[in-house]
Amino acid sequence: LDNSLDADRGNFQNYRVYSTSYDLDADACGSELALEGTTVAPEFIVGALTNGVPRCFEVTAVSVDGLESGPSLSQPDTPRPDARNVALFTLQADPTQSGFRFWDDLDGDGQADDDELGRVADGGSSGLDFFVDRDVAGDVFLNPVRPGTGVEFYDEVPVEDLTSIDFAEERTYRTTGIEAEPGFGYVFEMDGGDGFQRYGAVRVTHVGETFILLDWAFQTDPGNPELIVRGRGARR
Repeated sequence: LDNSLDADRGNFQNYRVYSTSYDLDADACGSELALEGTTVAPEFIVGALTNGVPRCFEVTAVSVDGLESGPSLSQPDTPRPDARNVALFTLQADPTQSGFRFWDDLDGDGQADDDELGRVADGGSSGLDFFVDRDVAGDVFLNPVRPGTGVEFYDEVPVEDLTSIDFAEERTYRTTGIEAEPGFGYVFEMDGGDGFQRYGAVRVTHVGETFILLDWAFQTDPGNPELIVRGRGARR
């Protein structure tokens, strides 16, 4: 359908974008499609989605005569929260601002509320996902803290953007510190305490003598390894 406009510009009117529910465990889309909107562009932003709730999307093309094509292949996706330009200090520079937790279920309801996400805290706390540390050589590290928390480089080379970190691979994540390097992406795996893992992404944008800047994303859907739009991934 991406070629509908180029194939016959005189007959093309617009695309229609539909969505329905998606069962991650069964890898199955729902049967009741809802129209999200129309567009003449190759991109479309769907609003008012709930973080951590998987959806399936399909696209059709409409002609100037009002005829609608068959749907595209279904594409599942799970929205997730993120934030940019978060400052964390090294433990040595300011321990009170050196720790980070992707999600802390403060009210115990199992839901990722806005004030429970992306929390900067004291680096000496045992409830962190990681803290920022500087060694005697001056290198800066992201150190996992909570039991069941691990981290690994997303790639061996820098990534262009946080959205380049699209999926948490099934692998062994290190529980020791990993060097913070500008432009590099990191994937965190965390024990959700409910039988499912949780996954987060970090892209370091700046490493200074006393602090780092990073972008982060967190998948609130239990066991879902999707960190942006990606093909189907089994819950784990």
